[in-house]
Amino acid sequence: MNIKHEFLIIGAVLISVITVLPAAIVVPFSNASTETVDMNETVEVDLETSDQPVVQVMRSATEKVEEVPLEEYVVSVVASEVPASFEMEAIKAQALAARTYVAQILKKGGAAKNYDVTDTVQHQVYKSLEELRKAWGVDYSWKINKITKAVKETKGQIITYSGDPITAQFFSTSNGYTENAEDYWQNEVPYLKMVNSPWDKKSPEYLEQQILPRSEVVQKLGLDSSVIEVTNTVRTESQRIKKMTINGKNFTGREIRETLGLRSNDFTIEAKGDHIIFTTRGYGHGVGMSQYGANGMAQQGKTYREIVKHYYQGVDISTIQDVVGSLSAMN
Repeated sequence: MNIKHEFLIIGAVLISVITVLPAAIVVPFSNASTETVDMNETVEVDLETSDQPVVQVMRSATEKVEEVPLEEYVVSVVASEVPASFEMEAIKAQALAARTYVAQILKKGGAAKNYDVTDTVQHQVYKSLEELRKAWGVDYSWKINKITKAVKETKGQIITYSGDPITAQFFSTSNGYTENAEDYWQNEVPYLKMVNSPWDKKSPEYLEQQILPRSEVVQKLGLDSSVIEVTNTVRTESQRIKKMTINGKNFTGREIRETLGLRSNDFTIEAKGDHIIFTTRGYGHGVGMSQYGANGMAQQGKTYREIVKHYYQGVDISTIQDVVGSLSAMN
Protein backbone atom coordinates (compact mmCIF):
# COMPACT_ATOMS: atom_id res chain seq x y z
CA MET A 1 0.00 0.00 0.00
CA ASN A 2 1.55 3.36 -0.99
CA ILE A 3 1.54 6.52 1.13
CA LYS A 4 -1.10 8.20 -1.01
CA HIS A 5 -3.53 5.34 -0.41
CA GLU A 6 -2.80 5.41 3.33
CA PHE A 7 -3.69 9.10 3.50
CA LEU A 8 -6.93 8.46 1.60
CA ILE A 9 -7.95 5.73 4.06
CA ILE A 10 -7.07 7.83 7.11
CA GLY A 11 -9.02 10.77 5.66
CA ALA A 12 -12.09 8.60 5.09
CA VAL A 13 -11.95 7.31 8.68
CA LEU A 14 -11.69 10.84 10.06
CA ILE A 15 -14.68 12.01 8.03
CA SER A 16 -16.73 9.06 9.34
CA VAL A 17 -15.80 9.86 12.94
CA ILE A 18 -16.61 13.55 12.55
CA THR A 19 -19.97 12.66 10.98
CA VAL A 20 -20.95 10.29 13.79
CA LEU A 21 -19.71 12.28 16.79
CA PRO A 22 -22.36 15.09 16.85
CA ALA A 23 -25.20 12.62 17.43
CA ALA A 24 -23.16 10.78 20.06
CA ILE A 25 -22.45 14.06 21.83
CA VAL A 26 -25.97 15.55 21.64
CA VAL A 27 -28.13 12.58 22.64
CA PRO A 28 -26.86 12.00 26.23
CA PHE A 29 -27.54 15.63 27.16
CA SER A 30 -31.02 15.88 25.69
CA ASN A 31 -34.21 15.42 27.69
CA ALA A 32 -35.27 12.43 25.63
CA SER A 33 -36.76 9.43 27.35
CA THR A 34 -35.11 6.02 27.23
CA GLU A 35 -36.84 5.26 23.92
CA THR A 36 -34.48 5.06 20.93
CA VAL A 37 -34.87 8.01 18.58
CA ASP A 38 -33.15 8.35 15.22
CA MET A 39 -31.70 11.87 15.30
CA ASN A 40 -31.01 11.71 11.54
CA GLU A 41 -34.53 10.68 10.58
CA THR A 42 -36.33 13.10 8.28
CA VAL A 43 -39.14 14.71 10.24
CA GLU A 44 -42.50 14.77 8.51
CA VAL A 45 -45.72 15.28 10.41
CA ASP A 46 -47.64 13.08 7.98
CA LEU A 47 -51.02 12.41 9.53
CA GLU A 48 -53.17 11.71 6.42
CA THR A 49 -55.01 15.00 6.72
CA SER A 50 -57.40 14.54 3.78
CA ASP A 51 -60.13 12.95 5.89
CA GLN A 52 -59.93 15.40 8.77
CA PRO A 53 -61.84 18.51 9.74
CA VAL A 54 -59.94 21.77 9.73
CA VAL A 55 -59.52 23.68 12.98
CA GLN A 56 -59.61 27.45 12.57
CA VAL A 57 -57.12 28.86 15.07
CA MET A 58 -57.07 32.57 15.90
CA ARG A 59 -53.39 33.46 16.25
CA SER A 60 -52.96 36.03 19.02
CA ALA A 61 -49.73 37.49 17.62
CA THR A 62 -51.06 38.24 14.13
CA GLU A 63 -54.82 38.35 14.84
CA LYS A 64 -55.25 36.15 11.78
CA VAL A 65 -56.98 32.80 11.49
CA GLU A 66 -54.81 29.80 10.66
CA GLU A 67 -56.50 26.69 9.25
CA VAL A 68 -54.95 23.52 10.65
CA PRO A 69 -55.96 19.86 10.02
CA LEU A 70 -57.28 18.33 13.24
CA GLU A 71 -54.50 15.81 13.92
CA GLU A 72 -51.76 18.32 13.11
CA TYR A 73 -53.49 20.70 15.52
CA VAL A 74 -53.42 17.99 18.21
CA VAL A 75 -49.68 17.44 17.64
CA SER A 76 -48.99 21.14 18.13
CA VAL A 77 -51.20 21.42 21.21
CA VAL A 78 -49.66 18.37 22.88
CA ALA A 79 -46.19 19.69 22.04
CA SER A 80 -47.11 23.00 23.67
CA GLU A 81 -48.80 21.53 26.74
CA VAL A 82 -46.53 18.72 28.01
CA PRO A 83 -42.79 17.93 27.92
CA ALA A 84 -41.79 15.54 25.13
CA SER A 85 -39.68 13.77 27.77
CA PHE A 86 -42.90 12.43 29.31
CA GLU A 87 -43.68 8.74 28.96
CA MET A 88 -45.38 7.77 25.69
CA GLU A 89 -48.61 6.63 27.39
CA ALA A 90 -48.91 9.97 29.21
CA ILE A 91 -48.45 11.83 25.92
CA LYS A 92 -51.16 9.66 24.37
CA ALA A 93 -53.50 10.53 27.25
CA GLN A 94 -52.79 14.22 26.63
CA ALA A 95 -53.52 13.70 22.92
CA LEU A 96 -56.96 12.33 23.79
CA ALA A 97 -57.66 15.24 26.11
CA ALA A 98 -56.56 17.78 23.49
CA ARG A 99 -58.56 16.14 20.69
CA THR A 100 -61.64 15.80 22.89
CA TYR A 101 -61.44 19.44 23.95
CA VAL A 102 -61.46 20.73 20.39
CA ALA A 103 -64.00 18.12 19.22
CA GLN A 104 -66.49 19.47 21.76
CA ILE A 105 -65.94 23.00 20.46
CA LEU A 106 -66.21 21.92 16.81
CA LYS A 107 -69.45 20.09 17.54
CA LYS A 108 -70.88 23.32 18.95
CA GLY A 109 -69.86 25.26 15.86
CA GLY A 110 -66.71 26.93 17.16
CA ALA A 111 -65.93 29.47 19.86
CA ALA A 112 -66.70 32.47 17.63
CA LYS A 113 -68.19 33.30 14.22
CA ASN A 114 -64.88 33.46 12.41
CA TYR A 115 -62.74 30.97 14.33
CA ASP A 116 -62.97 27.79 16.39
CA VAL A 117 -60.31 28.32 19.06
CA THR A 118 -57.59 30.73 20.10
CA ASP A 119 -53.95 29.72 20.55
CA THR A 120 -53.86 30.69 24.23
CA VAL A 121 -54.82 29.18 27.58
CA GLN A 122 -58.31 30.54 26.95
CA HIS A 123 -58.67 27.33 24.97
CA GLN A 124 -55.48 25.30 24.39
CA VAL A 125 -51.94 26.55 23.87
CA TYR A 126 -51.05 26.12 20.19
CA LYS A 127 -47.73 26.73 18.43
CA SER A 128 -47.12 26.07 14.75
CA LEU A 129 -44.55 23.50 13.68
CA GLU A 130 -42.22 26.29 12.63
CA GLU A 131 -42.55 27.94 16.05
CA LEU A 132 -41.79 24.61 17.72
CA ARG A 133 -38.74 24.13 15.49
CA LYS A 134 -37.38 27.52 16.57
CA ALA A 135 -38.16 26.85 20.24
CA TRP A 136 -36.64 23.35 20.35
CA GLY A 137 -33.63 23.82 18.08
CA VAL A 138 -31.55 20.63 17.83
CA ASP A 139 -34.11 18.70 19.90
CA TYR A 140 -36.89 19.29 17.35
CA SER A 141 -36.46 15.95 15.55
CA TRP A 142 -36.84 13.55 18.46
CA LYS A 143 -39.51 15.64 20.16
CA ILE A 144 -41.79 16.07 17.17
CA ASN A 145 -41.28 12.44 16.10
CA LYS A 146 -42.26 11.16 19.54
CA ILE A 147 -45.34 13.38 19.87
CA THR A 148 -46.45 12.64 16.31
CA LYS A 149 -46.17 8.91 17.04
CA ALA A 150 -48.42 9.32 20.10
CA VAL A 151 -51.00 11.25 18.09
CA LYS A 152 -50.94 8.74 15.20
CA GLU A 153 -51.45 5.81 17.56
CA THR A 154 -54.56 7.47 19.04
CA LYS A 155 -55.86 9.02 15.80
CA GLY A 156 -59.50 10.04 15.99
CA GLN A 157 -59.98 8.84 19.58
CA ILE A 158 -61.86 11.09 21.99
CA ILE A 159 -63.23 10.80 25.52
CA THR A 160 -67.01 10.63 25.85
CA TYR A 161 -69.63 10.50 28.57
CA SER A 162 -73.15 9.37 27.65
CA GLY A 163 -72.14 9.60 24.00
CA ASP A 164 -70.90 13.21 24.02
CA PRO A 165 -67.36 14.63 24.10
CA ILE A 166 -66.45 15.54 27.66
CA THR A 167 -65.08 18.84 28.90
CA ALA A 168 -61.55 17.48 29.04
CA GLN A 169 -60.07 19.68 31.74
CA PHE A 170 -56.42 19.13 32.62
CA PHE A 171 -53.74 20.87 34.66
CA SER A 172 -50.09 20.50 35.62
CA THR A 173 -49.84 19.05 39.13
CA SER A 174 -52.25 18.13 41.94
CA ASN A 175 -51.76 18.30 45.69
CA GLY A 176 -52.22 14.53 45.83
CA TYR A 177 -55.90 14.65 44.82
CA THR A 178 -57.84 16.11 41.94
CA GLU A 179 -60.69 18.51 42.68
CA ASN A 180 -64.45 18.02 42.32
CA ALA A 181 -65.64 20.34 39.54
CA GLU A 182 -68.32 21.82 41.81
CA ASP A 183 -65.71 22.74 44.41
CA TYR A 184 -63.84 24.99 41.98
CA TRP A 185 -66.60 26.01 39.58
CA GLN A 186 -70.31 26.17 40.40
CA ASN A 187 -71.67 23.18 38.52
CA GLU A 188 -71.25 19.50 39.30
CA VAL A 189 -69.87 17.40 36.44
CA PRO A 190 -70.27 13.64 36.90
CA TYR A 191 -66.93 12.65 35.34
CA LEU A 192 -64.88 15.45 36.99
CA LYS A 193 -64.71 14.01 40.48
CA MET A 194 -61.96 13.87 43.08
CA VAL A 195 -59.54 10.97 42.66
CA ASN A 196 -56.24 10.12 44.32
CA SER A 197 -53.13 11.27 42.48
CA PRO A 198 -50.14 10.40 44.66
CA TRP A 199 -47.67 10.45 41.72
CA ASP A 200 -47.76 14.27 41.72
CA LYS A 201 -45.60 14.52 44.82
CA LYS A 202 -42.61 13.78 42.56
CA SER A 203 -43.49 16.66 40.25
CA PRO A 204 -41.08 19.63 40.19
CA GLU A 205 -44.19 21.82 40.45
CA TYR A 206 -45.61 20.14 43.57
CA LEU A 207 -44.41 22.54 46.29
CA GLU A 208 -43.72 26.26 45.93
CA GLN A 209 -43.41 29.38 48.06
CA GLN A 210 -44.73 32.61 46.63
CA ILE A 211 -43.68 35.71 48.56
CA LEU A 212 -45.75 38.85 47.99
CA PRO A 213 -45.40 42.34 49.48
CA ARG A 214 -47.85 42.81 52.32
CA SER A 215 -49.07 46.06 50.74
CA GLU A 216 -49.88 44.24 47.48
CA VAL A 217 -51.91 41.57 49.26
CA VAL A 218 -53.85 44.19 51.24
CA GLN A 219 -54.55 46.26 48.14
CA LYS A 220 -55.56 43.38 45.84
CA LEU A 221 -57.81 41.71 48.42
CA GLY A 222 -59.32 45.03 49.51
CA LEU A 223 -58.44 44.57 53.18
CA ASP A 224 -58.95 47.36 55.70
CA SER A 225 -55.79 46.58 57.68
CA SER A 226 -52.25 45.43 56.99
CA VAL A 227 -52.41 43.14 60.01
CA ILE A 228 -53.31 39.82 58.40
CA GLU A 229 -55.70 37.72 60.51
CA VAL A 230 -56.96 34.46 59.02
CA THR A 231 -60.02 32.70 60.50
CA ASN A 232 -62.76 30.24 59.55
CA THR A 233 -60.73 28.21 57.07
CA VAL A 234 -62.76 25.48 55.37
CA ARG A 235 -61.16 22.99 52.99
CA THR A 236 -62.72 20.92 50.20
CA GLU A 237 -62.70 17.13 50.04
CA SER A 238 -59.36 17.37 48.22
CA GLN A 239 -57.84 19.55 50.96
CA ARG A 240 -57.85 22.75 48.91
CA ILE A 241 -59.16 25.99 50.39
CA LYS A 242 -62.91 26.20 49.93
CA LYS A 243 -63.34 29.43 51.89
CA MET A 244 -61.61 31.51 54.52
CA THR A 245 -61.98 34.82 56.30
CA ILE A 246 -59.16 37.37 56.21
CA ASN A 247 -59.52 40.45 58.43
CA GLY A 248 -63.25 39.81 58.68
CA LYS A 249 -63.72 39.57 54.90
CA ASN A 250 -64.92 36.30 53.36
CA PHE A 251 -63.20 34.74 50.32
CA THR A 252 -63.28 31.51 48.38
CA GLY A 253 -59.98 29.76 47.81
CA ARG A 254 -60.42 30.28 44.07
CA GLU A 255 -60.87 34.05 44.58
CA ILE A 256 -57.65 34.31 46.54
CA ARG A 257 -55.72 32.14 44.10
CA GLU A 258 -56.83 34.04 41.02
CA THR A 259 -56.61 37.51 42.58
CA LEU A 260 -53.06 36.98 43.83
CA GLY A 261 -51.86 34.72 41.02
CA LEU A 262 -51.13 31.74 43.25
CA ARG A 263 -50.23 28.40 41.69
CA SER A 264 -52.93 26.51 43.57
CA ASN A 265 -55.81 27.00 45.97
CA ASP A 266 -54.18 24.58 48.40
CA PHE A 267 -52.09 27.08 50.35
CA THR A 268 -51.05 28.29 53.76
CA ILE A 269 -50.44 31.93 54.73
CA GLU A 270 -47.59 33.26 56.84
CA ALA A 271 -46.99 36.95 57.57
CA LYS A 272 -43.32 37.87 57.88
CA GLY A 273 -42.27 41.49 58.11
CA ASP A 274 -43.37 43.43 55.04
CA HIS A 275 -44.18 40.25 53.11
CA ILE A 276 -46.78 37.48 53.07
CA ILE A 277 -45.56 33.96 52.30
CA PHE A 278 -47.99 31.65 50.49
CA THR A 279 -46.89 28.01 50.44
CA THR A 280 -48.77 26.19 47.68
CA ARG A 281 -49.17 22.52 46.85
CA GLY A 282 -49.89 21.64 43.25
CA TYR A 283 -50.10 23.80 40.15
CA GLY A 284 -53.38 24.58 38.42
CA HIS A 285 -57.10 24.44 39.17
CA GLY A 286 -56.93 20.74 40.03
CA VAL A 287 -59.95 19.63 37.98
CA GLY A 288 -59.62 16.71 35.55
CA MET A 289 -56.37 15.09 34.50
CA SER A 290 -53.11 15.88 36.24
CA GLN A 291 -50.35 15.91 33.63
CA TYR A 292 -47.58 14.95 36.03
CA GLY A 293 -49.90 12.42 37.64
CA ALA A 294 -50.53 10.89 34.22
CA ASN A 295 -46.79 10.64 33.67
CA GLY A 296 -46.37 8.97 37.05
CA MET A 297 -49.03 6.41 36.15
CA ALA A 298 -47.29 5.75 32.82
CA GLN A 299 -43.99 5.21 34.62
CA GLN A 300 -45.72 2.48 36.61
CA GLY A 301 -46.83 0.75 33.42
CA LYS A 302 -50.37 2.09 33.05
CA THR A 303 -51.74 2.59 29.53
CA TYR A 304 -53.25 5.80 28.23
CA ARG A 305 -56.69 4.22 28.44
CA GLU A 306 -56.17 3.43 32.12
CA ILE A 307 -54.86 6.94 32.75
CA VAL A 308 -57.83 8.59 31.05
CA LYS A 309 -60.38 6.43 32.86
CA HIS A 310 -58.72 7.16 36.21
CA TYR A 311 -58.87 10.92 35.92
CA TYR A 312 -62.23 11.11 34.11
CA GLN A 313 -64.66 8.90 35.97
CA GLY A 314 -67.19 6.75 34.11
CA VAL A 315 -66.08 7.77 30.61
CA ASP A 316 -65.70 5.84 27.36
CA ILE A 317 -63.15 6.16 24.57
CA SER A 318 -64.92 6.66 21.25
CA THR A 319 -64.01 7.84 17.76
CA ILE A 320 -64.69 11.36 16.63
CA GLN A 321 -66.57 9.99 13.60
CA ASP A 322 -69.00 8.11 15.84
CA VAL A 323 -69.74 11.20 17.93
CA VAL A 324 -69.93 14.01 15.41
CA GLY A 325 -70.87 12.12 12.26
CA SER A 326 -69.26 13.05 8.96
CA LEU A 327 -65.96 14.81 9.44
CA SER A 328 -66.48 16.95 6.39
CA ALA A 329 -69.80 18.18 7.80
CA MET A 330 -67.90 19.81 10.66
CA ASN A 331 -66.17 22.33 8.37
